[in-house]
Amino acid sequence: MGILKFALIGAAVAYGITEITKKREDGTSILDDITENAPEWMEKAKQYAAEAVDRMSGHIKQNPNYQEFDQTL
Repeated sequence: MGILKFALIGAAVAYGITEITKKREDGTSILDDITENAPEWMEKAKQYAAEAVDRMSGHIKQNPNYQEFDQTL
């Protein structure tokens, strides 16, 4: 049973790779789109992370029990 599961997973991965790298009518593939857009997505992710940290730090500092972390240890 384990070898059958291994074979099915391998076939699914092979099919996925084939579909991702298959060229469309315009000569590009899904993988090409991903590699072209990755830098833009990273910048958006960095901006979102910075906004999330700012929001959470504001919520934490509004807490009356908030104390600064002592890093002298």
